[in-house]
Amino acid sequence: MKKTVRSPGSATIINAIATGFGSAFGIGLDIKCFAETIDHSIKCENDVGADTHLMELCVEKVFGHYNINKDDFGIRLKTNSSLPMASGLSSSSASSNAIVKVVSEIVSEEFDFTPLNDREIINMAIDASLDAGVTITGSFDDATASYFGGVVVTDNKNREFIIKEKMDEHEILIFMPNFHSKSGDSDVERMRVLAPLVETAYEFATNKDYFKAINLNGLIYASALGFNSDIAIDALQCGALASGLSGTGSAFFSVVEGDTIDDVCEAWDKYEGRVIKTRVDNMGCRLL
Repeated sequence: MKKTVRSPGSATIINAIATGFGSAFGIGLDIKCFAETIDHSIKCENDVGADTHLMELCVEKVFGHYNINKDDFGIRLKTNSSLPMASGLSSSSASSNAIVKVVSEIVSEEFDFTPLNDREIINMAIDASLDAGVTITGSFDDATASYFGGVVVTDNKNREFIIKEKMDEHEILIFMPNFHSKSGDSDVERMRVLAPLVETAYEFATNKDYFKAINLNGLIYASALGFNSDIAIDALQCGALASGLSGTGSAFFSVVEGDTIDDVCEAWDKYEGRVIKTRVDNMGCRLL
Protein backbone atom coordinates (compact mmCIF):
# COMPACT_ATOMS: atom_id res chain seq x y z
CA MET A 1 0.00 0.00 0.00
CA LYS A 2 1.22 3.48 -0.85
CA LYS A 3 -0.04 6.91 0.24
CA THR A 4 1.17 10.52 0.08
CA VAL A 5 0.36 13.46 2.35
CA ARG A 6 1.44 17.08 1.96
CA SER A 7 1.66 19.60 4.76
CA PRO A 8 2.52 23.31 4.37
CA GLY A 9 4.90 25.37 6.45
CA SER A 10 3.84 28.52 8.23
CA ALA A 11 5.03 32.06 8.91
CA THR A 12 4.93 33.77 12.29
CA ILE A 13 2.52 36.44 13.38
CA ILE A 14 3.35 36.13 17.10
CA ASN A 15 6.26 34.05 18.38
CA ALA A 16 5.00 32.15 21.46
CA ILE A 17 8.34 31.82 23.26
CA ALA A 18 7.98 35.01 25.33
CA THR A 19 4.40 34.55 26.55
CA GLY A 20 3.13 31.08 25.61
CA PHE A 21 0.57 32.63 23.25
CA GLY A 22 1.27 32.53 19.52
CA SER A 23 -0.07 33.10 16.05
CA ALA A 24 0.89 31.89 12.58
CA PHE A 25 -0.50 31.38 9.08
CA GLY A 26 0.01 28.70 6.45
CA ILE A 27 2.28 29.32 3.45
CA GLY A 28 2.49 27.60 0.08
CA LEU A 29 5.87 25.92 0.66
CA ASP A 30 5.36 22.37 1.89
CA ILE A 31 6.68 18.94 2.77
CA LYS A 32 5.33 15.88 1.00
CA CYS A 33 5.63 12.51 2.72
CA PHE A 34 5.53 9.35 0.56
CA ALA A 35 4.79 6.16 2.48
CA GLU A 36 4.55 2.48 1.61
CA THR A 37 4.15 -0.69 3.63
CA ILE A 38 7.00 -3.17 4.02
CA ASP A 39 7.29 -6.50 5.86
CA HIS A 40 8.76 -5.05 9.05
CA SER A 41 10.74 -2.17 10.63
CA ILE A 42 10.67 1.62 10.12
CA LYS A 43 12.79 3.07 7.32
CA CYS A 44 12.99 6.81 6.84
CA GLU A 45 14.79 9.14 4.45
CA ASN A 46 14.48 12.73 3.30
CA ASP A 47 15.71 14.79 0.38
CA VAL A 48 17.74 17.24 2.50
CA GLY A 49 20.02 14.80 4.28
CA ALA A 50 18.64 15.71 7.70
CA ASP A 51 18.62 13.43 10.73
CA THR A 52 15.64 11.03 10.62
CA HIS A 53 15.10 10.79 14.39
CA LEU A 54 11.96 12.97 14.34
CA MET A 55 10.53 10.97 11.45
CA GLU A 56 11.08 7.72 13.34
CA LEU A 57 9.54 9.13 16.53
CA CYS A 58 6.39 10.11 14.61
CA VAL A 59 5.99 6.58 13.25
CA GLU A 60 6.67 5.02 16.64
CA LYS A 61 3.98 7.15 18.28
CA VAL A 62 1.38 6.04 15.72
CA PHE A 63 2.47 2.40 16.06
CA GLY A 64 2.28 2.73 19.84
CA HIS A 65 -1.24 4.17 19.68
CA TYR A 66 -2.42 1.15 17.67
CA ASN A 67 -0.22 -1.40 19.51
CA ILE A 68 1.62 -2.32 16.33
CA ASN A 69 4.92 -4.17 16.63
CA LYS A 70 7.46 -3.01 14.04
CA ASP A 71 8.85 -6.57 13.93
CA ASP A 72 5.52 -7.70 12.46
CA PHE A 73 4.64 -4.74 10.24
CA GLY A 74 6.76 -2.04 8.66
CA ILE A 75 6.65 1.21 6.78
CA ARG A 76 9.05 3.10 4.52
CA LEU A 77 8.87 6.91 4.41
CA LYS A 78 10.48 9.53 2.23
CA THR A 79 9.92 13.27 2.47
CA ASN A 80 10.48 15.90 -0.22
CA SER A 81 10.51 19.53 0.89
CA SER A 82 10.18 22.94 -0.72
CA LEU A 83 10.57 24.44 2.77
CA PRO A 84 13.99 25.73 3.82
CA MET A 85 15.05 23.74 6.89
CA ALA A 86 15.88 25.28 10.30
CA SER A 87 14.75 28.72 9.15
CA GLY A 88 11.68 29.50 11.27
CA LEU A 89 9.14 28.39 8.65
CA SER A 90 7.79 25.37 10.59
CA SER A 91 9.55 22.63 8.62
CA SER A 92 9.52 20.36 11.69
CA SER A 93 5.78 20.89 12.27
CA ALA A 94 5.00 20.31 8.61
CA SER A 95 7.08 17.12 8.55
CA SER A 96 5.57 15.77 11.78
CA ASN A 97 2.01 16.50 10.64
CA ALA A 98 2.55 14.83 7.27
CA ILE A 99 4.20 11.74 8.73
CA VAL A 100 1.69 11.14 11.52
CA LYS A 101 -1.23 11.62 9.12
CA VAL A 102 0.12 9.36 6.37
CA VAL A 103 1.08 6.58 8.80
CA SER A 104 -2.35 6.80 10.45
CA GLU A 105 -4.03 6.56 7.04
CA ILE A 106 -2.02 3.47 6.07
CA VAL A 107 -2.32 1.68 9.40
CA SER A 108 -6.05 2.32 9.77
CA GLU A 109 -6.74 0.98 6.29
CA GLU A 110 -4.36 -1.98 6.62
CA PHE A 111 -5.80 -3.16 9.93
CA ASP A 112 -9.31 -1.68 9.70
CA PHE A 113 -8.67 0.68 12.62
CA THR A 114 -10.33 4.04 13.18
CA PRO A 115 -8.03 6.74 11.73
CA LEU A 116 -6.66 9.37 14.09
CA ASN A 117 -8.75 12.52 14.14
CA ASP A 118 -7.29 15.97 13.46
CA ARG A 119 -6.52 16.84 17.08
CA GLU A 120 -4.99 13.42 17.75
CA ILE A 121 -2.70 13.84 14.74
CA ILE A 122 -1.65 17.34 15.82
CA ASN A 123 -1.02 16.34 19.45
CA MET A 124 0.96 13.27 18.43
CA ALA A 125 3.05 15.34 15.99
CA ILE A 126 3.74 17.98 18.67
CA ASP A 127 4.68 15.32 21.24
CA ALA A 128 7.14 13.80 18.77
CA SER A 129 8.67 17.23 18.09
CA LEU A 130 9.04 17.88 21.83
CA ASP A 131 10.65 14.48 22.34
CA ALA A 132 13.05 15.19 19.48
CA GLY A 133 13.96 18.58 20.96
CA VAL A 134 13.14 20.55 17.81
CA THR A 135 10.68 22.94 19.50
CA ILE A 136 10.79 25.11 22.61
CA THR A 137 7.07 25.80 23.14
CA GLY A 138 5.49 22.75 21.51
CA SER A 139 4.61 25.06 18.62
CA PHE A 140 0.85 24.48 18.73
CA ASP A 141 0.48 27.66 16.65
CA ASP A 142 2.89 26.45 13.96
CA ALA A 143 1.50 22.91 14.00
CA THR A 144 -2.12 24.01 13.59
CA ALA A 145 -1.38 26.68 10.97
CA SER A 146 0.41 23.93 9.04
CA TYR A 147 -2.31 21.34 9.57
CA PHE A 148 -5.40 23.48 8.91
CA GLY A 149 -3.93 26.26 6.78
CA GLY A 150 -5.18 29.82 7.20
CA VAL A 151 -4.43 31.83 10.33
CA VAL A 152 -4.50 30.73 13.95
CA VAL A 153 -4.07 32.50 17.28
CA THR A 154 -3.40 30.02 20.05
CA ASP A 155 -2.73 29.30 23.70
CA ASN A 156 0.28 27.04 23.21
CA LYS A 157 0.55 25.90 26.83
CA ASN A 158 -2.97 24.49 26.85
CA ARG A 159 -3.10 23.71 23.12
CA GLU A 160 -6.26 25.72 22.59
CA PHE A 161 -7.50 27.95 19.77
CA ILE A 162 -8.34 31.59 20.31
CA ILE A 163 -8.84 32.30 16.58
CA LYS A 164 -8.86 29.86 13.67
CA GLU A 165 -9.94 31.19 10.27
CA LYS A 166 -9.10 31.47 6.59
CA MET A 167 -6.77 34.25 5.49
CA ASP A 168 -6.83 36.38 2.36
CA GLU A 169 -4.48 34.64 -0.09
CA HIS A 170 -1.85 37.36 -0.32
CA GLU A 171 1.46 36.91 -2.06
CA ILE A 172 4.32 36.20 0.34
CA LEU A 173 8.01 36.96 -0.20
CA ILE A 174 10.50 35.11 1.98
CA PHE A 175 14.06 36.29 2.41
CA MET A 176 16.55 33.57 3.33
CA PRO A 177 19.89 34.95 4.58
CA ASN A 178 22.97 32.88 3.85
CA PHE A 179 22.96 31.28 7.29
CA HIS A 180 20.59 29.27 9.49
CA SER A 181 19.68 29.26 13.16
CA LYS A 182 18.27 26.54 15.39
CA SER A 183 15.45 27.18 17.85
CA GLY A 184 17.17 24.97 20.40
CA ASP A 185 20.15 27.35 20.41
CA SER A 186 18.05 30.48 20.99
CA ASP A 187 18.41 32.52 24.20
CA VAL A 188 14.98 31.84 25.69
CA GLU A 189 15.45 34.04 28.77
CA ARG A 190 16.51 36.98 26.59
CA MET A 191 13.31 36.64 24.57
CA ARG A 192 11.10 36.31 27.65
CA VAL A 193 12.42 39.61 29.03
CA LEU A 194 10.54 41.24 26.14
CA ALA A 195 7.21 39.63 27.08
CA PRO A 196 5.42 42.94 27.86
CA LEU A 197 6.17 44.19 24.35
CA VAL A 198 5.12 40.90 22.78
CA GLU A 199 1.83 41.12 24.71
CA THR A 200 1.09 44.36 22.85
CA ALA A 201 1.71 42.62 19.53
CA TYR A 202 -0.47 39.74 20.69
CA GLU A 203 -3.35 42.16 21.37
CA PHE A 204 -3.16 43.22 17.73
CA ALA A 205 -3.43 39.55 16.70
CA THR A 206 -6.44 38.84 18.92
CA ASN A 207 -8.13 41.87 17.34
CA LYS A 208 -7.32 40.35 13.92
CA ASP A 209 -4.97 43.20 13.09
CA TYR A 210 -2.48 40.63 11.86
CA PHE A 211 -0.26 42.98 9.86
CA LYS A 212 0.49 45.25 12.82
CA ALA A 213 1.16 42.14 14.90
CA ILE A 214 3.63 40.81 12.31
CA ASN A 215 5.49 44.12 12.16
CA LEU A 216 5.83 44.59 15.91
CA ASN A 217 6.61 40.94 16.67
CA GLY A 218 9.29 40.95 13.97
CA LEU A 219 11.02 44.04 15.34
CA ILE A 220 10.95 42.70 18.90
CA TYR A 221 12.37 39.26 18.12
CA ALA A 222 14.87 40.48 15.51
CA SER A 223 16.29 42.77 18.18
CA ALA A 224 16.37 40.03 20.82
CA LEU A 225 17.99 37.51 18.50
CA GLY A 226 20.46 39.82 16.79
CA PHE A 227 18.96 39.75 13.29
CA ASN A 228 19.03 42.71 10.93
CA SER A 229 15.59 44.31 11.21
CA ASP A 230 16.44 46.56 8.23
CA ILE A 231 15.35 43.62 6.05
CA ALA A 232 11.77 44.01 7.30
CA ILE A 233 11.84 47.80 7.45
CA ASP A 234 13.07 48.06 3.86
CA ALA A 235 10.13 45.93 2.74
CA LEU A 236 7.68 48.16 4.61
CA GLN A 237 9.24 51.23 3.00
CA CYS A 238 8.57 49.63 -0.38
CA GLY A 239 4.89 49.27 0.45
CA ALA A 240 4.68 45.75 1.88
CA LEU A 241 1.47 45.22 3.86
CA ALA A 242 3.51 43.61 6.63
CA SER A 243 7.02 42.27 7.18
CA GLY A 244 8.71 40.44 10.02
CA LEU A 245 10.88 37.63 11.31
CA SER A 246 9.46 34.11 11.17
CA GLY A 247 9.97 32.00 14.28
CA THR A 248 13.46 32.46 15.67
CA GLY A 249 14.82 33.05 12.16
CA SER A 250 16.65 33.14 10.03
CA ALA A 251 13.84 33.74 7.52
CA PHE A 252 12.17 37.13 7.12
CA PHE A 253 8.93 37.42 5.16
CA SER A 254 6.74 40.11 3.66
CA VAL A 255 3.05 40.19 2.77
CA VAL A 256 2.90 41.93 -0.58
CA GLU A 257 0.70 42.69 -3.58
CA GLY A 258 0.99 44.15 -7.06
CA ASP A 259 4.01 46.26 -7.98
CA THR A 260 5.24 46.03 -4.41
CA ILE A 261 6.59 42.54 -5.13
CA ASP A 262 9.28 43.78 -7.52
CA ASP A 263 10.10 46.74 -5.28
CA VAL A 264 10.69 44.54 -2.24
CA CYS A 265 12.80 42.08 -4.25
CA GLU A 266 14.93 44.95 -5.52
CA ALA A 267 15.35 46.36 -1.99
CA TRP A 268 16.50 42.95 -0.74
CA ASP A 269 19.14 42.64 -3.48
CA LYS A 270 21.66 44.40 -1.24
CA TYR A 271 21.52 41.63 1.37
CA GLU A 272 23.29 38.28 1.06
CA GLY A 273 20.63 35.64 0.58
CA ARG A 274 17.82 34.55 -1.70
CA VAL A 275 14.16 35.39 -2.17
CA ILE A 276 11.41 32.78 -2.39
CA LYS A 277 7.98 33.67 -3.75
CA THR A 278 4.90 31.90 -2.40
CA ARG A 279 1.46 32.80 -1.04
CA VAL A 280 -0.87 32.19 1.89
CA ASP A 281 -2.02 28.56 2.15
CA ASN A 282 -5.59 27.87 3.29
CA MET A 283 -5.65 24.16 2.38
CA GLY A 284 -3.48 22.72 5.11
CA CYS A 285 -2.41 19.10 5.53
CA ARG A 286 -4.13 16.67 3.19
CA LEU A 287 -3.94 13.28 1.50
CA LEU A 288 -2.89 13.51 -2.15
